[in-house]
Amino acid sequence: MDHPFSKSVTSTEKCNRLLELISPEDTVGIVMNADPDAIASALALKRLFWRKVRRVMLYHINTIERPDNLAFIKLLRIKMQCIRSMKGRKIKKWAIVDSQPHHHDRFKNHHFDIIIDHHRVGPLSKAPFVDIKEDYGANATIMTEYLRASKITPSAKLATALFYGIKTDTDNFVRESLPNDIDAFRYLYRFTNMNIIKKIESSEISKQTLSDFRLAMERLVLIKDIAFISMEEAVNPDVLVIIADFFMKLAEANWSIVTGIYEENLIVILRNAGFRGDAGKTAQKLFGPWGGLAGGHKSAARAEIPLKNIVDEIDDTPRLNRLVLKKVKSLQESF
Repeated sequence: MDHPFSKSVTSTEKCNRLLELISPEDTVGIVMNADPDAIASALALKRLFWRKVRRVMLYHINTIERPDNLAFIKLLRIKMQCIRSMKGRKIKKWAIVDSQPHHHDRFKNHHFDIIIDHHRVGPLSKAPFVDIKEDYGANATIMTEYLRASKITPSAKLATALFYGIKTDTDNFVRESLPNDIDAFRYLYRFTNMNIIKKIESSEISKQTLSDFRLAMERLVLIKDIAFISMEEAVNPDVLVIIADFFMKLAEANWSIVTGIYEENLIVILRNAGFRGDAGKTAQKLFGPWGGLAGGHKSAARAEIPLKNIVDEIDDTPRLNRLVLKKVKSLQESF
C-alpha cells in the first residue's frame, strides 16, 4: 500500500492490516516532531503493539522547551529519546505519527513502514501502511479509534495523554474538527486524570516566557486585522507558537503571524480565526517560493525556510523583517 486508506475502510480493518506488518521479533521505532498530539499518538501505537513485538522505542527530532509540554512529559512520566539520525540503529520497522516524510529534512530520505497523520497528504507519503485523515482535528483521535476498534481500554496515563492531545490540537475545538474528535474526547474523559490536565495547562508560562511576551508587545505591528510580530533571534520555535496563540486573543486581530530566526532558519507561525483565508494555503503561497517547508491547516500553519535560500534578498535582519512584512501586507491586500 502506498496511499491513504479510502473512507470506507473501518478502523478494525486498519488495525488488522497494521498488525500484519509486524512480528514478535521486531523492534519498532516511532518517530515524531514531538508535541502533545504526536506524543500521545506514539504512546497509543506503542500500546497497540504491546506483546506483539519485541520492543517499541519512541524518538523525537525536536528540542522540547515549552514549559507546558515539559510538564506533560514529566507528569505522565513519558520516556523518549531525541534522535539526530535514524541510520545505524537496530530498528526493524519504522513508524511516523502526526507527521509525514516531507515535513522535515530528517524524515525525507528515510523509508517508513507506517505513516499515521492528519495533515495534507504529501508526495513522499508512501509506505506499506498509510492512514492520513486530513479533516481530523487531531491525530490522537485516529489513535483513539484504533484502540476502541481493538477493544483496548486505555490506562489513565494513555487516556490523559490522548485527551490532552485532542484538546491542544483542536484548541478546545476552536480549530477545525469533526464529530469524530468530539466522540473520542468524550470517550477518553471517563479515564482521564483531570487534575493532571489542569496542572499541565497551568504550566504554560515561565519567567523566560514573560520576557518574550514583553518583547513581543513592543514589536507588535497591527496591519488592519493582522497582528504581526518579528521576534528576530528566537530562543526556540515553541516560543513563537505561544506568542502567535496569545496574540489571537486581541479583539482587533483575525490573523496572528509571528516570525523568528532559529538555527539558520526563518520560522513563521500563522494563526487565522476569520471566515476568509486559509493559514495553510497562505503559508504555502507566501513562503513556499522561498523553499523549505510551508503548510498546515485552515486556522494554523507554519513555514520553515533556510536562510541560505533567501540570502540573495537580504543582508541583515532588519531587511529580512521588511521583506516578510511586505509579504504580510500583500496578504491583507488580497482580501
